[in-house]
Amino acid sequence: MSVIATLNPLRAGIGLRPSHYQAILEEKPAVSFLEVHSENFFGDGGQPLKYLARFREDYPISTHGVGLSLGSSDPLSIDHLKKLKRLVDTIEPALISEHLCWVGVNGRFLNDLLPLPYTPESLAHVVQRISEVQDFLNRPILIENVSSYLEFIDSTIPEWEFVREVAARAGCRILLDVNNIHVNSVNHNFDALKYLDAIAPGSVGEIHLAGFQDTGEVLIDTHGATVSDEVWRLYEYAIQRFGLVPTLIEWDTDIPALPVLLGEAERANRVLAAHSQRVANAA
Repeated sequence: MSVIATLNPLRAGIGLRPSHYQAILEEKPAVSFLEVHSENFFGDGGQPLKYLARFREDYPISTHGVGLSLGSSDPLSIDHLKKLKRLVDTIEPALISEHLCWVGVNGRFLNDLLPLPYTPESLAHVVQRISEVQDFLNRPILIENVSSYLEFIDSTIPEWEFVREVAARAGCRILLDVNNIHVNSVNHNFDALKYLDAIAPGSVGEIHLAGFQDTGEVLIDTHGATVSDEVWRLYEYAIQRFGLVPTLIEWDTDIPALPVLLGEAERANRVLAAHSQRVANAA
């Protein structure tokens, strides 16, 4: 399958969900790309892959993994990697990403994106595993910073430095989830701008925006609401720092009608256009 469309740096992408399949096929909204959870397309044929191949004719595809468990002490799953490689070789996605976390141990899958202790040992461990994944796929990947609700007392490296060093040492790039940065900054009492300033320009290959829930005690990354004003402000800062990075609107629970999702993408488009105009004016 050859590349048919390229990412438009001035338009955001959206997550592809079954409830929107028909509307997207009929309306062909002007989004830059569509992102899917890799594991939903690991089957050997069937309707999911047929739909994905059809969407791939009109849009670049980004595959976003949730089950590789890069931070686990269990061996990497060769079966998982084989299925991912088959999907990647078939669809030829524009971007391939996975979370910087662990999702299971001792053969038990915990169905959550769990944070790592930020230590030199953990850093070396995930760098090695990311390198193994990239060698297996014969392609570079992006790693995403995750939201968290606790911190390990053994952590000795600030999260932003850990993420930066993982990318630098593994030779991968970062999928920077701006919503997760905001959530963690509130939950763990740090300056979100300090986080963004620590990430090297050029290392960010994609940005995620999503909504959260405020319980009054913590912020929970739900992907079930519009992007907050605080996150939009961080996004504007991020685009000024990192440039026209492919941006995705994530919405995974309480999924709204497609026009609502496209409205969020359009707001991101305005941020991207404003940055592009500033750069042009300064030239």
